[in-house]
Amino acid sequence: MTSNTFRQTILLPWIICSLGALFYCYEYFLRISPSVMTRELMAAYDLTGAQVGNLSAFYYHAYVPMQILVGLFMDRYGPRRLLTLACLFCAFGAYLFAGNYGLGIAETGRFLVGFGSAFAFVGALKLATIWLPPNRFALVSGIILCLGMIGAMIGDVLLRVMVDAIGWQLTIYAASGAGIFLSLVIYLVVRDASPISDNHHIHVISFKNVFVGLFQALKNPQIWLNAFVGFLLYISLSAFAELWGIPYLEQAHNLTKTHAAYANSMIFLGWAVGGPFWGWFSDFIGRRCLPMTIASIGGLIMACCLLYVPHLSLTSIYFILFIFGFLSSVQILIFAIAHEASQMKIAGTVIALTNMVVMVGGSIFQPVIGKLLDMEWTGVMLDGGRVYPTHAYQLALSVIPVSILIAIIVTFFIRETHCALQHRVKS
Repeated sequence: MTSNTFRQTILLPWIICSLGALFYCYEYFLRISPSVMTRELMAAYDLTGAQVGNLSAFYYHAYVPMQILVGLFMDRYGPRRLLTLACLFCAFGAYLFAGNYGLGIAETGRFLVGFGSAFAFVGALKLATIWLPPNRFALVSGIILCLGMIGAMIGDVLLRVMVDAIGWQLTIYAASGAGIFLSLVIYLVVRDASPISDNHHIHVISFKNVFVGLFQALKNPQIWLNAFVGFLLYISLSAFAELWGIPYLEQAHNLTKTHAAYANSMIFLGWAVGGPFWGWFSDFIGRRCLPMTIASIGGLIMACCLLYVPHLSLTSIYFILFIFGFLSSVQILIFAIAHEASQMKIAGTVIALTNMVVMVGGSIFQPVIGKLLDMEWTGVMLDGGRVYPTHAYQLALSVIPVSILIAIIVTFFIRETHCALQHRVKS
């Protein structure tokens, strides 16, 4: 094999797919950034807890409705141009978010970050279908998920260090500059077609076929029950780890900002490890619902320990958060159920619909928790930001164990697919 052939057949596909995964890592970094700087944002924009939650949730206001259309756009136009533009949207949104031009501009920036981020995961998977053989797709999917969680972990730790060193605005400006550089690299390196793959055709899919498939999915109650479980279980990330986890750990467990960021990152580490594990374990035993039920019960216990057990040691907090993330990551099985409970021709649409429902959780629970915190605020301020008492956090974050409990109950009403596709499962 010549060096040129090696670069085209072995090296280039992995470089291109790695760039897609890197963009997903980058957007997750931006997604969780408000969790590290809640107090700074309160001071900069004179915000209440509910307003901070609403500001952060503007990400989801763009991300959620785009999910149905992103797959169609990827098939129609190819990932190179879309990922380049999406990365630029993220970078420009971050720039507006950091500019301190007013709350409305900050919300617009957060919305643009969510809009660009909507293309990241789907785009990375699309590159894998183009450039890698089918037997590598599951591996790459797991790697992409892990990289997203690693991006969140880096965000918790690195952002805290940078915010303390140079302030929150310069930190986000630096992230914006990194996004511009990444978009340039994506445009120069990524290609929409592989010369050595049979999977490189860009299929033109009509909007009519997409909406016909969507209508069929909407009529299936199993799809809704399954998506609802995912919506409830994802709160461990969208409501806690991505926004309110760090300030809670600082207040309720007396952790420093740095230790709270490290501890919060354990949830993402748990997801990074647990996601691939639960996929393998579920395939191994041939069951989907049973692992979700058992893991969710364990997640409920961990959430209660974290919220209601006082005087936990730092080591115990790290352990509980890691196990909480690991058990909560069983949520990824809902996408396998969605795929297996639907007809093959509309599986992509069903998965997109499921992901959309899941991501609604962030837009709902981030501001709801903030509102509950405001209701129990005692008037204490620190560095221009509100300080909430421990009992306020316990009350507001109780939506997490309640949601997990509801998810456990709903899993008993989801039809087990036994890891079989629709043509082998009676609907």
